[in-house]
Amino acid sequence: LREREASLDFDDAVNIQYTSGTTGFPKGVVLTHHNILNNGFIIGEGMKFTHKDRLCIPVPFYHCFGMVLSNMASVTHGAAMVLPAPVFSAEAVLRAVQDEKCTALHGVPTMFIAELSHPDFPKYRLDTLRTGIMAGSPCPTEVMREVNKKMNMSEIVIVYGQTETSPGVTMTTTADPLERRVSTIGKPFPHTEIKIVDPHTKKIVPRGETGEICARGYCVMRCYYNNPNATRATIDEHGWNHTGDLGTMDEEDYLKIVGRLKDMVIRGGENIYPREIEEFLHNHPLVADAYVIGVPDQKYGEELMAWIKLENGSPLTEEEVKEFCRGRIAHFKIPRYVKFVDDFPMTVSGKIMKFKMREMAIEELGLEDESKIETA
Repeated sequence: LREREASLDFDDAVNIQYTSGTTGFPKGVVLTHHNILNNGFIIGEGMKFTHKDRLCIPVPFYHCFGMVLSNMASVTHGAAMVLPAPVFSAEAVLRAVQDEKCTALHGVPTMFIAELSHPDFPKYRLDTLRTGIMAGSPCPTEVMREVNKKMNMSEIVIVYGQTETSPGVTMTTTADPLERRVSTIGKPFPHTEIKIVDPHTKKIVPRGETGEICARGYCVMRCYYNNPNATRATIDEHGWNHTGDLGTMDEEDYLKIVGRLKDMVIRGGENIYPREIEEFLHNHPLVADAYVIGVPDQKYGEELMAWIKLENGSPLTEEEVKEFCRGRIAHFKIPRYVKFVDDFPMTVSGKIMKFKMREMAIEELGLEDESKIETA
């Protein structure tokens, strides 16, 4: 053991973590001991973990969520790790939390939505839960409120980041007021710098204005494995990791996600962030989950399309969705197309593949010709 210890350095690469491929092209992220051990420790501190905690982990270990937010947070604080099933099952999670008296639960938003909407949800006792993390993709405010209330997770937190930053760079804490914990992604981690820049000029924007979130510090990956061009496109000459996420920072350093730079829809010259419309649709009592994409359009360049999953087969029409929007959001933000689905195309780690949704929509709506229109 001593010989092996002497041959290692904390800056050595220890893990090649493949990104989930939400854009269609997974890349190998090279992470070090220093990256993931410190990130996991800080996350455990944020949840106030001790050796008395028991964490239910339904997220995969080959993803940064399971590996760092779950495993490393537990190992660095002596908490028990409870594995409910080989693959995700909402009922297996509910049963494990009840039977193993878990104090914490992790999951991506789609997992929590599946647990809340499970027909047997009321039968399970979840009163031992205290904290946990919702992360992995943007967390709808209404879902956070439901989890806080119905699953007894009064100290649930949000962690924001990406595989390239080991993964966490901001986090809400158990001490934050509920409104902060459900509507923001928290403050920057200790030892982590965050700035929000204009995507075009790369200059820092004033507080409250939208820009690209950038992070710098111990958490930033070494590189993309065997992909120097992609590395240079993501980490600039000053060591800043450009996340591709659009967000704002307020006067107290709390951040909010507005959307993905690549997801932004430009309709007739108006910049539209799908996240805003998704949050709005979640307020409809019959909507279990919703995602919005841009599809090509001859007149406006792009139009909005909403994919909606309903609560246990509830009846809702396309016109009723549009009527719900009228007078409550700007007219140009009302989806032109509405598609009702049972599920969304997702990566194995539970992230929505919007590029796949767009491909399917173009084919279903017969927009092949519009998709070939070149724009400046």
